Amino acid sequence: MSSHRLSKKSRYIAWATAGAAVVAGAGVAAQASSAATVWPAQKTFTGRAFDTCTAPSAAAMKAWKTGFYGAAAVYIGGKNRGCAQPNLTASWVKTVNSQGWKLVPLYVGAQPPCQKSANPEKMTTTDATSLGATDAKDAVAKASALGMKPGSAIYLDMEPYDTTDKACNNAVLSYVRSFTRTLRGKVYRAGYYGFTSSSAKAVATATDRTDLPGNLWYALWDQQNTTTGDWPWDPKAFTDHSRAHQYMVNSKESRGGYTITVDRSAWDAPVAIVG
Repeated sequence: MSSHRLSKKSRYIAWATAGAAVVAGAGVAAQASSAATVWPAQKTFTGRAFDTCTAPSAAAMKAWKTGFYGAAAVYIGGKNRGCAQPNLTASWVKTVNSQGWKLVPLYVGAQPPCQKSANPEKMTTTDATSLGATDAKDAVAKASALGMKPGSAIYLDMEPYDTTDKACNNAVLSYVRSFTRTLRGKVYRAGYYGFTSSSAKAVATATDRTDLPGNLWYALWDQQNTTTGDWPWDPKAFTDHSRAHQYMVNSKESRGGYTITVDRSAWDAPVAIVG
């Protein structure tokens, strides 16, 4: 996600400014807002995943199904989404699912009030909770329209920010909690993408775990294809297939005659339920 929304320069500036769930059936209590809710069995993928700004064509996806990658993250919406998505339709989702791909829906929601980069949508300390609910409803609508069913995980993208700014950090956590509660109320699993230096750290180390996402996709560009060897927080946190690790960015790769610049991730977490 090195260039999916911010320019490469802006993203590294933002990063420098900031300080440079489980197999089917288990862990439902962590994801559900009500014990009476019947949750579909989770679809979990373990292996390599990639993301790129614009979803590739179905022909490119077919050519890339060589066994190296098994999942692809797609930007389903959010006012801060940086690329047009001409290929990303319900028909495309159905086609690539039939090719054997697992899909990871990613929503680029409101960004922190203290973030230095310009964004079409930023939360404030006063509207973070209401905006989190609004954006989550939109994320569910976008996922559903693409054929991603209840029980799917939707990952909220939060870019780097200064977590030492207490008011800013509290606003982010309020937004994330509201987003998560709303997803769960609509029977979608909550995931979160962020940086080990800031946005992911804020969620992973929060003392109050109420309504925080059950699945964490952390950006740590150390080129280590692992979700355990470089995990920087409590080893008991986000276990049982609830972690993903973006370990390499801007990798220009060619398969079957199609060249795409992608970011690589080690994946051991839930994905979309399609079909």
